[in-house]
Amino acid sequence: MTRFAFDIHATDGRARTGRITMKRGEIRTPAFMPVGTAATVKAMKPQDVCATGADIILGNTYHLMLRPGAERVARLGGLHQFMNWDRPILTDSGGYQVMSLSDLRKITEDGVTFASHLDGSRHLLTPERSMEIQRLLGSDIVMAFDECPKVDQGRDAIARSMEMSMRWAKRSREGFNAGGEHADRAALFGIQQGALDEGLRRESAEALTAIGFDGYAIGGLAVGEGQAAMFATLDFAPGQLPVDRPRYLMGVGKPDDLIGAVERGVDMFDCVLPTRSGRNGQAFTWNGPLNMRNAKHAEDTGPVDERCHCPTCGTYTRAYLHHLIKSGEMLGAMLLTEHNLSFYQQLMQAMRDAIAEQRFAAFAAGFRSEYLRTS
Repeated sequence: MTRFAFDIHATDGRARTGRITMKRGEIRTPAFMPVGTAATVKAMKPQDVCATGADIILGNTYHLMLRPGAERVARLGGLHQFMNWDRPILTDSGGYQVMSLSDLRKITEDGVTFASHLDGSRHLLTPERSMEIQRLLGSDIVMAFDECPKVDQGRDAIARSMEMSMRWAKRSREGFNAGGEHADRAALFGIQQGALDEGLRRESAEALTAIGFDGYAIGGLAVGEGQAAMFATLDFAPGQLPVDRPRYLMGVGKPDDLIGAVERGVDMFDCVLPTRSGRNGQAFTWNGPLNMRNAKHAEDTGPVDERCHCPTCGTYTRAYLHHLIKSGEMLGAMLLTEHNLSFYQQLMQAMRDAIAEQRFAAFAAGFRSEYLRTS
């Protein structure tokens, strides 16, 4: 079986559709990865996540290293066996979570020393240790260890951070290559940094390309800069990366974010939004997001979305979901999460179809006219 291959099947403008092939399965692109932070996609059983159409999920290195521990997961057969998911898993490097602990960590050239948010215990996370943890977890797509600076730092500070991330990327590559059998079946992605600066992102892309990775992520966005600034950066950032490798925009996003990023050449996404929103009473639909707590749904016998073919929309009414959410019943969060993840996968399939049929611009315009109207 192929360790890792990426084939582009069609392009329409800068948008493209294709397929990643790995030993544990194929990933259709553009792809959305549900987030399974702690070895679970919240409120969902693995087989139900699969039924939404997801080809791959994301796990979190930082959280799993702290609980239950990467070594324990390895003793229990690896992350796939542990959580009963037999398709590909991408694990992030832990860098973003560590960087967010601004009061609990210290950054040096070696890595990051931080205090656990669980019990205050001290840990050192380096590029080499991140690669080891992801190997112990049995990740299919491993992310290089990087620093994610805030976009409002000065250019000099962002440049220093980016340059250190590129040195860490080289160490990540070396640590990954030393992983034996795991390195023979898994893939390694590098992460472009440089905040909103075109020149710094070009330097980062050139450094990553010189090291050589199976895929390339666009990091340092979706951190508070706003959609307009994110899209302005995506106008140049994907094109700086190798055209024959998948491009992964980390931590994005809302449905209209996904549309705009695919327009600009992005192939892969992850975000907690569909699951978090489901737990908080928000449903995504082709006509825009709905607040299911709103009293207007109290006696509505229609589905959440008439165009959605998920089990929630095929079985339950808005009135019932409104009741569950208002009552604080666990089932409400479960059903809305199932709907939201299904909607996201249906959106990705609609984009893949539109690109293949050379009608993506019309599809995107039609989507925006319906989704962005007040609902």
